[in-house]
This record gives sequence, C-alpha cells and structure tokens, in this order.
Amino acid sequence: MPELDLAARATDILARLISFDTTSRGSNLALIGYIEGMLGGLGVTSHRVANAEGTKTNLYATLGPMVAGGVILSGHTDVVPVDGQPWTSDPFTLVRRGERLYGRGTCDMKGFLALTLAAAPDFLGGARPVHLAFSYDEEVGCIGAPAMIAEIAHRLPLPMAVIVGEPTNMEAVSGHKGIATWLVKVDGHEAHSSLTHLGVSANMVAIRLMQQLHDIADGLAHQADPASPFCPKHATLTIGQMHGGTAVNILAREASFAFDLRTPPGTLPETILAPFFAAAEAVDAAIRARFPECGVSVTRRSKTPAFAPERDGAAERLARTLSGDNGPGRVVSYAAEAGQFQGAGFSTVICGPGSIEQAHQPDEYVEVAQIARGASFMARLAEMVSREG
Repeated sequence: MPELDLAARATDILARLISFDTTSRGSNLALIGYIEGMLGGLGVTSHRVANAEGTKTNLYATLGPMVAGGVILSGHTDVVPVDGQPWTSDPFTLVRRGERLYGRGTCDMKGFLALTLAAAPDFLGGARPVHLAFSYDEEVGCIGAPAMIAEIAHRLPLPMAVIVGEPTNMEAVSGHKGIATWLVKVDGHEAHSSLTHLGVSANMVAIRLMQQLHDIADGLAHQADPASPFCPKHATLTIGQMHGGTAVNILAREASFAFDLRTPPGTLPETILAPFFAAAEAVDAAIRARFPECGVSVTRRSKTPAFAPERDGAAERLARTLSGDNGPGRVVSYAAEAGQFQGAGFSTVICGPGSIEQAHQPDEYVEVAQIARGASFMARLAEMVSREG
C-alpha cells in the first residue's frame, strides 16, 4: 500500500530530523540545509526568511503549480531543551521500542515535518499546490513565523487552507489560547540585612509584585465562563522563573521573574494585567524617589495571538475529510502558530500526529500508529491536489 511506503519513508526522515539538535537556544541551520537538499533533489526551490543575525531561519517552498486554492502544511523546526530530564536513551537518536518512536521532537513536532517531506514527491505534478512552511523559535514565543507568514501572504497565491501540524492525535483542532510573556526586573539597593532602612531589597519588592500576579490569577479562576470550551476554562497566569539575591544577610541588589498569561480568543492580556502594571509603576516611582538608580522594569518578551474557531471553516472541513475525523469540535489550551496564520487572513486548522501529553517530556515519543495515520492523511491530500478543483 502507498501509505505503508510513505510511513516507512517518514520514519527514516524522522530519524534524520531528530539527529539535529534544534533546541531553541541554538541554531536550526543544519536541519534547514538538510531539508533544502532534499527538496532540491526534487527540483523544488526553497526560500529562507532568516532572523536578523542569520543564525536561524524559516523555510517555505511550493510543490506544484503557482495557483490559488492550495494547502499550506506548517510546522516548527525547534525543540525544547532536554537539560536535567531523565532520558533512558539518547534524545537525539530515534529509538523504536515496541510501537513507539522515542526522541526529542518525535511528537512536537518533527513527526509532522517528516510526513510532509516523505509525501513531497507525491505532491509534485498536482493541479493545486502544497506549500511547506517551516519556522524557527516557536517554542520560545512563536517568534520566527510572523516574518515568513507575511512573505507567504505577499508572494504566494491565496491557499484554501493552512494545516498546522502540532500534535492532536490527527484530529482537527479549531482553536487555541494566546500566550503573552513578560520579564520583570527589580534593581534594589544593597545594605546589611540588619539595616533595612538603609536599602531596598529587590527580593522583597519582587515578592510583592508576584503576590499581585497571584491575586490576578485567582481572580481569573473565579471568573471562568462556564460555557468556555477550553480546559481550564479561564485565562491562566503562572510565574515560571524566579532569580534574586546574593546572600542571606544582604538586602538583595537584583531580582527578576518571568511569567506567562494564556488567554482565550477575545480576551486582551493588557486589560487583565492593568492592575499589575499600575502597581509596578507605583513601586518603581517609590524606589526611584529614594535611590534614582534603582527601580522596576517590566518587559514583554512575546505575544502570540489566540486562534478562534471559524464558522464553517474551510481548513477544518479539509482536515476532517483527510483524517476521517467525525468527532466534536475541539480547542486546546496550548499556544501555536495557528493564530498567526489566521490573523493574516488564512483559514487555519491544527492537525498532526502524536499527543500533546508527550510533548516536552523526557522520553518523548510518537506512536507508530500515529505516523501511519499521518501517512494516510498525506496520501489523501496528494490525491486531492492531483485532481482539478
């Protein structure tokens, strides 16, 4: 069966993709070069959209004619770190144990990339194009994709659908929460810990500000909309990192913490955080009145828009047809690049192999059955684009 051959090719390609350490803090250029070579061997020209430093890049390519009505298959090339995780095999070597394929990125989301590349020869010569769109730095705030999406919107004929291949067990997902992240830095004034009136402890200030965020988070939980399809139903706020202080008997000179806010469609992060921003400004002014060189800074690190379900969306209809998914409508609480594609005017859906429950974990894996299901999906897509639409 063609699907079996496609699944076998995808597994071989996945092994190669996993071997590239594309942790977000590093570069993805070696992996991109590998993909360019593979597509070049098919006579396909790829286009890079790099970051300002040239150390990372997006890549997009068109398989088939340059006409409207095609399909974009999108995925990110970066993975999260493995530092400190108790892996039982090399994270960057694909290992099969039973009916599972282990390795960093097998699930999130090199499995989908491997399937698209395995199917690439089958997309050539179709009546409608399949566009591949691979991004960088999705895992640190969906930073890379916007520049590529803007170029695609400007240069390519309007596609009928965008399929973002985040892990959904090959089921259609029509919405996700947005995520915005901030870094808060407090500069205090050092003094002996017995003479608190002579300084400002950055740690103590940070604690007050974190308490403000804690109270906002509690309020969001209490205000949850019972009709919300998300789980949790409300916007969520968590502090993920904290640093500060030099010694137990010194008023801390520096403290910092980072937090994220995940919001359902239609909810503005700035509105939710208005009380916190006001509190931070007030504390900053009070500290600077005593020590002008000290204070509080709040810097937004990223802002990924939410993805809202589309009424009778073309992309969702397509994904359900290709996957055989007749289940209920689904949304997810994690953020992805789907909201960015939707914001550019594309009908968008999320559908890819694997479960998000395996993502970012030690011994991350994708089930062999999910690769097989993804291969069937790609084979049906190849058949569809081969026909006149």
